Amino acid sequence: MERLTEIHSGSRLYEAYRTELIRFATALAGPDDAPDVLSDAVESLLRSGQLVEAEYPLALLYRAVLAKANSMHRSVFRRRAREQRFAQSVVIEDPELRPDVVAAVVRLSPQKRACVYLTYWEDLAPDAVAERLGIGEGTVKKYLARARAQLREVLDE
Repeated sequence: MERLTEIHSGSRLYEAYRTELIRFATALAGPDDAPDVLSDAVESLLRSGQLVEAEYPLALLYRAVLAKANSMHRSVFRRRAREQRFAQSVVIEDPELRPDVVAAVVRLSPQKRACVYLTYWEDLAPDAVAERLGIGEGTVKKYLARARAQLREVLDE
């Protein structure tokens, strides 16, 4: 990789290679998390001063994006493991709950899971769920419909 001597500042380097770096981050973390991964990587390099001092700053940016993506994946894995442990403890505490249903609900996105929980466990109407979560009633209904479809797929197997 050729040394980038003409681009010294981190912001100019970012501007020059932003598209390339966002594609790389998207390949590693997915389109939803790529901007956060890239901005976290650039921010940490700028704060540390490593980017300005780097012999090959573009290579350093790629390594930082990879490290942030790996960190994000580890965090997601740890969160899912905590949620699985929680789901198992709920099943142990309440024998009437089916473990397969709890596991399927745990796999839902946080937004869908919140709507399902408030609707079916707290027995709230969609308008009350919307008010509690600070979202529109239509959004609640959309999350519920998608969650039911996802749960139907998993539980009908």
